[in-house]
Amino acid sequence: MRAMILAAGLGIRLLPLTADKPKALIEVNGKTLLEICINNLIRFGFNKLVVNVHHHAQQIINFIRNNNFDAQIDISDETERLLDTGGALVYARNLLDQSEPFLVHNVDIISNIDLHYLFQYHLNSSALASLGVSKREASRVFLFDDQMILSGWRNMVTGKVIITNPSKTLTAYAFSGIHVISPEIFKQLPTKGEFSIVDAYLKLSKDFLIQGVDLSHSDIIDVGKPDTLELASQFVTKWV
Repeated sequence: MRAMILAAGLGIRLLPLTADKPKALIEVNGKTLLEICINNLIRFGFNKLVVNVHHHAQQIINFIRNNNFDAQIDISDETERLLDTGGALVYARNLLDQSEPFLVHNVDIISNIDLHYLFQYHLNSSALASLGVSKREASRVFLFDDQMILSGWRNMVTGKVIITNPSKTLTAYAFSGIHVISPEIFKQLPTKGEFSIVDAYLKLSKDFLIQGVDLSHSDIIDVGKPDTLELASQFVTKWV
C-alpha cells in the first residue's frame, strides 16, 4: 500500500527549533517526527512511501538515506517552490500509484489511529476521499451532516463559515491530518500550482462524496507548536 507524508512545511510555529532544521526532524523522546511517522505507516502495511520536502530539504533526504527503513521511499522535491497540501499531491502524482487509493499523513501528527481501519473504510465506500476526523477542540473544523458527508467548514476564531451542502444538522469535527484519497481525484484538481487540499475538498464536496471517518476514540496530537511537543513526549512511548 502507498502513502504520502507531508513534510515540506516551514514549521513556523515551532521556531526557534526549526530555524536550522525541518519540522520533520524535530525529536520526541529521541525519535524524529519523520521516523515516528514512517515506522507507524510501515507497521500498518504501507511499504511504498512518498515524502515531500522543501524547508531544509537536504537534511530530510540525508536522514532517509542514512536510515534503513523497511520501505521504498521516494522524494517529491519542492525545494524551488512550496506547493501547500493540495499542490503537493498533484506534484507527486507520478510517484503515487494512480490505480489504487493512497493514504496521506501530516508528518507532525502523532496518534494511535488504526490506519488499516481508516484505509479499509475508504475502500468499502464510493467516496473520493475519506478524512480522519474527531470531536476535539480546534481553531478550524469541518462540518458534516448526519451521514458524515462533508458539508462545510468553520473558523472557530473568526466565526467564518462555508456551507457546501445545506443540512438541518451539521456537526463540527477536527481534521486529523490523515486522509485516504482515490486517484480519480486528480481529474478534479488543478494540474499545477499552490493550493490547499482543504479548499479543494470543500469545493469538490458540492459534487462528489467527501466523507468523514469519526476517529474520536483515538488519541491525536498535532505536534505543531512547543506546548503540544511537550505533551507528545508524555504519550509517545505508549503509542510508538
